[in-house]
Order: sequence, then structure tokens, then C-alpha cells
Amino acid sequence: MRILHTMLRVGDLERSLAFYTEVLGMRLLRRRDYPDGRFTLAFVGYGEESETAVLELTHNWDTAKYELGSGYGHIALEVEDAAAACANIRARGGKVVREAGPMKHGTTVIAFVEDPDGYKIELIERKNRVD
Repeated sequence: MRILHTMLRVGDLERSLAFYTEVLGMRLLRRRDYPDGRFTLAFVGYGEESETAVLELTHNWDTAKYELGSGYGHIALEVEDAAAACANIRARGGKVVREAGPMKHGTTVIAFVEDPDGYKIELIERKNRVD
């Protein structure tokens, strides 16, 4: 078994696609409209769906906004340099909600950004690896 994708409901698909592709650097992998169901599915990610987990952005045509609820946490992305990633995201119009720095009660460097619908994305700085 493997994780295929995580689905997020988005209020404005074009705005969300711009964020995930232009701000976070993902690629639009596929997109399909379902007129009878009045929704569109768009899949974005850093690699092919056959090789890595991706995000499914679901846009229900008649819903402009969702309540995120208290159960949702965040999506996590590994980055080389969290501070540089924040600067890059901010320069592309993204919203940084927690600057890069050590996590509370730990040493891992993290930061948080927010997508247009308010979903949090954690940036985790890659630790020096010895291979």
C-alpha cells in the first residue's frame, strides 16, 4: 500500500492552482471537469502520481468557501533552507504565517505558509544527511 493523494476542497480553483504551481512550484498533473456533478478535480504535485503522493484540489462549482474545522492540521514539505523558502514564497505573493526557526521544544527548523483557502503548509528544513 501507499498514499496516493490528499484531497483539499477549494473555493476558487484558479487561485489555488496559481498558489500551488506558481508559489510552491508544483506542476498541474491533470484536471477534469464533471459537469453532471458540478465539480472539477485538479491534481498537483512535485512528481508523477505513479511515483509520489500528490494533492487533489476539489472545486465544487456552487461552493465559494469552506470552514476548515478543528481537525485539520497541515501539509508538510521538505525544503533545503526554510528561511530562503519563505522569502521565495513571499516574493511570489504567498503568505508566511510563521517565519523559519526551530520548532518549539526542539531543534528542527520549520516555517508555515498558508494557501488561499487558509490551509496551512509546514516547511521543514532538511537536516544534514550522511549517506
